[in-house]
Order: sequence, then C-alpha cells, then structure tokens
Amino acid sequence: MSLFKGRNDIYARRWEKDGRNGYSPAYQLTWQEFAAFKAKGGKFSDFPNKKPLLLTTEVIQDHLNGTQTIGIYPLFTDNTSHFIAADFDKENWKEESRALINIWEKYKIPAYLERSRSGISKISSRKAQLF
Repeated sequence: MSLFKGRNDIYARRWEKDGRNGYSPAYQLTWQEFAAFKAKGGKFSDFPNKKPLLLTTEVIQDHLNGTQTIGIYPLFTDNTSHFIAADFDKENWKEESRALINIWEKYKIPAYLERSRSGISKISSRKAQLF
C-alpha cells in the first residue's frame, strides 16, 4: 500500500461481461432500486443513491488473495500522484522500458518493472506534480 498509494475515497473493480472486460468505480447501492430507476429511463451516472466504496485494507487484502481484482485512482484531488505507470505493448517493449528506466535512474527516481495483463509496466514511487 505504500508503493501503490492513491485515493482511498474510491477504487475500481474489474468486470467481465459478454466477452468484454474493464474497470468501473466501486459503489454501494441497492440494485433493485437502481433497476426501478433504470426502468423509468434513468442512467447509472445519474442514479442519486449510489455511494463510492472506500479503499480499505480489507479490499486490498481481497485483491492480494485473488478474490477480486481492483484498480486504484492514482491522481489525487490536488493533481499529484505518488507513482507513475507506463504500459509497453509493442514488439520493442524491452528497449522502450529500459530507456525509460534509464531516464528515471538518471534522476534517482525509484523504478520497478511489473508484467501486466497486456504487457510490461514501469512504476515509480516518487510523488510528482502532473501537468
């Protein structure tokens, strides 16, 4: 949790449906109430009775145990971030990721290499102002 520090007032859950997948914000709501709202033409984005779920140590533990896959929102409300992640999916991912790590090492920014679902990600633990 110290490396992947992000917002704790909300997180995303991974979903899969009809051959598609993605991440969506995690909310607490009554699905029957939402179904009635939707039946009247309402959209989820306009549904007033949903509450963002907090990112807790239990949620992180479930993620690490493999019982749910989550994502965090790394951009804080003050436009800073504790880490940077970059995805490299093309055939030259090794060269590109090594070049980025070399730049970060030059500026003494800690870098970590992680294999993601789609390729390779580089993660920096440095808090940086994003523009």
